[in-house]
Amino acid sequence: MMGSRGYDMTPTMYSPDGRIYQVEYAIETVKRGTLAVGIRCGEGIVMAVEEKPRALQSNDIAQKIFRVDGHIGVAAAGYIPDARVQVENARMFSQGNRLAYDESVEVETVAKHLADQCHQFTQYSGVRPYGVALIVAGVDQKGQSVYVTDPSGTYVQYSAVAIGAGADEVTDFLEKHYAADMGMDDAAALAVAAINLRVDKPEGTDHIKMARIVNGGELSRVEGEELKGHARASARFGR
Repeated sequence: MMGSRGYDMTPTMYSPDGRIYQVEYAIETVKRGTLAVGIRCGEGIVMAVEEKPRALQSNDIAQKIFRVDGHIGVAAAGYIPDARVQVENARMFSQGNRLAYDESVEVETVAKHLADQCHQFTQYSGVRPYGVALIVAGVDQKGQSVYVTDPSGTYVQYSAVAIGAGADEVTDFLEKHYAADMGMDDAAALAVAAINLRVDKPEGTDHIKMARIVNGGELSRVEGEELKGHARASARFGR
């Protein structure tokens, strides 16, 4: 980035115009990542990610959707090794809460914890900010929740959101088609349509990984014929 003049050497230093270049670089990493989408509805939450497996790569395991606890999942965009570190931290935090208070942790509490962890890595020299954004979604006693954390340490709640490459365009698409009273099947179809918005000629569902949490249930994968059914239903949303 031109004009940084050495102010990008550490995340603890502001430039004269009030910028923290290391954080901006980390956010650019997120924008280069493949797309991830999170949607909440009255029946639960849906997360979907775009994955581009190589010809000989096993396609059975989702690389960018993670289980934190039974009622909380995470979808990632950006530098995925950083996502794994944060997810492992979130799992330990969630289990610690269960041991200490004998109850499941709230979704917002996990989102805030991860955001605080991101913020810590902007306050010390000799470290770099996390190069990943996370959709933290789940169902707790407060209802359905979808949050996004980013490398700056910010966390924001959404009804529907996209992160990664083309996120602004896809978020506009979600704003156009999202309805607060939509059911789980509609939300899943919308998630597929949102992912395919960035695909030139979407064919099949091999490039999509999806998970959901139904009210009162646990995180589960959506795959096979069920995912193909959502893909067919997604045509009504257009492109």
